[in-house]
Amino acid sequence: MEKISLTTTAHNCFFTSTLPKTSSFSSSLFASNQLLGLPLSSSSSSASTNPRLRLVSRNAASCRTVKCSVSEAAEPLTASEKRQLKRRGDVRNIAIVAHVDHGKTTLVDAMLKQTKVFRDNQFVQERIMDSNDLERERGITILSKNTSVSYHDTKINIIDTPGHSDFGGEVERILNMVEGILLVVDSVEGPMPQTRFVLKKALEFGHSVVVVVNKIDRPSARPDFVVNSTFELFIELNATDEQCDFQVIYASGIKGQAGLSPENLAEDLGPLFESIIRCIPGPRIDKDGALQMLVTNIEYDEHKGRIAIGRLQAGVLEKGMDVKVCTSEDSCRYGRVSELYVYDKFSRVPAESVEAGDICAVCGIGDIQIGETIACKVSGKPLPSIKVEEPTVKMAFSINTSPFVGREGKYVTSRNLRDRLYRELERNLAMKVEDGETADTFIVSGRGTLHITILIENMRREGYEFMVGPPKVINKKVNDKLLEPYEIATVEVPEEHMGAVVELLGKRRGQMFDMQGVGSEGTTLLKYKIPTRGLLGLRNAILTASRGTAILNTIFDSYGPWAGDMSTRDQGSLVAFEDGTSSSYAIASSQERGQMFIGPGVDVYKGQIVGIHQRPGDLSLNVCKKKAATNIRSNKEQTVILDTPLDYSLDDCIEYIQEDELVEVTPQSIRMCKNPKLQKKTRAHV
Repeated sequence: MEKISLTTTAHNCFFTSTLPKTSSFSSSLFASNQLLGLPLSSSSSSASTNPRLRLVSRNAASCRTVKCSVSEAAEPLTASEKRQLKRRGDVRNIAIVAHVDHGKTTLVDAMLKQTKVFRDNQFVQERIMDSNDLERERGITILSKNTSVSYHDTKINIIDTPGHSDFGGEVERILNMVEGILLVVDSVEGPMPQTRFVLKKALEFGHSVVVVVNKIDRPSARPDFVVNSTFELFIELNATDEQCDFQVIYASGIKGQAGLSPENLAEDLGPLFESIIRCIPGPRIDKDGALQMLVTNIEYDEHKGRIAIGRLQAGVLEKGMDVKVCTSEDSCRYGRVSELYVYDKFSRVPAESVEAGDICAVCGIGDIQIGETIACKVSGKPLPSIKVEEPTVKMAFSINTSPFVGREGKYVTSRNLRDRLYRELERNLAMKVEDGETADTFIVSGRGTLHITILIENMRREGYEFMVGPPKVINKKVNDKLLEPYEIATVEVPEEHMGAVVELLGKRRGQMFDMQGVGSEGTTLLKYKIPTRGLLGLRNAILTASRGTAILNTIFDSYGPWAGDMSTRDQGSLVAFEDGTSSSYAIASSQERGQMFIGPGVDVYKGQIVGIHQRPGDLSLNVCKKKAATNIRSNKEQTVILDTPLDYSLDDCIEYIQEDELVEVTPQSIRMCKNPKLQKKTRAHV
């Protein structure tokens, strides 16, 4: 087979490889190199005349050379600033970013194990970075977390980030702390909506990118397609020439293997670590300058209080040092560093001093906030504050007004609710809280329903009782035109269910702009531009239409013209007629009217939603009615067969409710009820 010699310049990053001339990857790279002005030759004679082309005789992936230095082009600094700042060679700060479920946290697990962070006989649970109970239950990363490993005398600070677009604020925030990212992409799915979002942010910061094609051991893996798609995504996002020539590593996070070729993986993640050290630059620091550290994250400890986390930009920070805390040029206050920590392996380790370029944790400043700068007491200046994108969805939180208030929760008053919501703003930059129309109502705005649902779930577990209204989109008015948020929705669905899904998205004003087959499993990938309003309640509807096989992913795109009215729910609710305890006798007749949410022996109150009506419009039912006790003997006791009630989670309830309905959230129960302030007249059926 004829071989091509290929040398590309990426971040001044030279990698040589031998590829078959007939491969689709080589033809794609030929096109990309033409686009970037890089030469490509298929003969050895041209290699002798052009020093940038070499013929490689070694075919093994392990023998391929990777030589990376740092490109200055991506850093928006003046020449005088560059002369003052130096590179620190013994530290690398990286963030691992990817779409949800592409294997970030599993890859971090393998990196921690292979750098001997744990003892050989130590029990280590899966996805160790997902330390939060809610993260473990849902199998997703919600909060970004720091750790560090050592590889050949180089300390690598690793930040694991969330994959859901609803938690994009976490990703935007931590990109201030790093110089490069590992972009993890699934070997079958390729770049997905969240891949695009996090990559766009990283490229805007001018960060170096190493692309990791993960899950390469999947049977239907298509690495050539994935690398080509990723390259096209770089071009779409206006990446520089240096950024477009990224280093590609093929890996299997669960097996702990990586390599420069999909067919020839090393026994460990050595090639990945080598690429991090060679292709991602060390931090650019001003060691002798005035102290500067931007606070990008905050943790809380019962004994130490608030702990500020960030990367030291300039100077040296010492334990016991007096510092200035700046929000802007005019607003500064003073504090003292009581404790200082650095990240070593999987824990925080006390330190006496920290040099510029490292990520550290600072205790002792009780009122520190994210986005503030810890600076030199004498000549310190603030760094630019962190900016995150605006929220697109809002929900109303109010105190619990149901007859069951106070049965389960510790915190039930509006003062408790207000304090907790405003406390959330200290850590959750992408969220906003405003006072509502009444003293006991608060409007919470976030990046999506999941973003707000995670807050609700955390508050529920902390002992709060409250009610939430249905999610609403945040519209804008520009030049007297009403604009609403649009999102890009990608749906993976088997071909046999595609018709039902397309019909459903069409009803919700979605516009298809792409459709393609995925892998060899008979799955179709549909891409839609759809109003955010149309996505509310869509997840459950799509699962029903596709028999639970469809996978829906969404990400905010832009604001566009109002799409018009749409109906998101065709069926009404079954509403309890009176207070009491549900009985088998009443539910047996009630279940003929629709699907029930409750079984027998459950306490209900008037106005509580107890089921889904099979027709449009609400219907009042008496689910507490008991069989009349008479002295007439029947020959045989009647056997009652009850259907299994629907078990709706918090997410399902929030998707289900309409404008005149509320979700009652308590530590042990989640109920739905009609909003008494917006009560419509319902048909009664006793």
